[in-house]
Amino acid sequence: PPPQPAAMTEAAKTVPETVIARRKAIAQKRKKVLASRVKKVLARRKAHQEITKRAKKYHTEYRLAERTVIRMKRQARAAGNFYVPAQPKLAFIVRIRGINGVAPKTRKILQLLRLRQIHNGTFVKLNKATINMIRMAEPYLTYGYPSLKTVRELIYKRGHGKVNKQRIPLTSNQIIEKELGKYGIKCIEDIVHEIYTVGPNFRKVNNFLFPFKLSSPRGGYRKKTTHYIEGGDYGNREEHINRMVRQMN
Repeated sequence: PPPQPAAMTEAAKTVPETVIARRKAIAQKRKKVLASRVKKVLARRKAHQEITKRAKKYHTEYRLAERTVIRMKRQARAAGNFYVPAQPKLAFIVRIRGINGVAPKTRKILQLLRLRQIHNGTFVKLNKATINMIRMAEPYLTYGYPSLKTVRELIYKRGHGKVNKQRIPLTSNQIIEKELGKYGIKCIEDIVHEIYTVGPNFRKVNNFLFPFKLSSPRGGYRKKTTHYIEGGDYGNREEHINRMVRQMN
């Protein structure tokens, strides 16, 4: 005899246990994925707030240092004296000549400064040893004292980090935090601050940064074989390095 309608309804209501188990597993997986996503969003938001707070603190610090120098100059002028600024601690060096006719000692110094190619640039902490090295290789270099704007533009535009011995562009703060987080360096503004102020972790941060690969300067060179103060290009150009970097960046 044909099945009754009530019996058909009961059969339709009974769902196999395997289907119920699969549905439960899918629901649990979806719940875990959603919880993980929410956790990542909250962590990212918290990191962003911390980075913003650090950037504001650095901005206040830079502005205070700038105002202090201006105040000291005014006080010295009012007293009829001269204000002598502190010796610069940071230099930016650019290699302006190639490999032809380089003496072995000079070549070694250029390797130690990580300037293996023409138009490579690096930040250097100025002390007695580095100043002597720069002087010995001076005909192949031009250098000076970069401003905060120059440091920031170089790192933001041309900055590449050393990750597993590979040259990786600094497109995310996560790359920086992974490599330098143990030193308290978590974002690109931390790198700018550490380099510009020559902080305690300057060496670690500078070694993390690959040498900057710059372009030929717009308008070309004047004369590479003549010193800058004689109308050429090589040697110390002090604050005028900022204009040179902008032509090459």
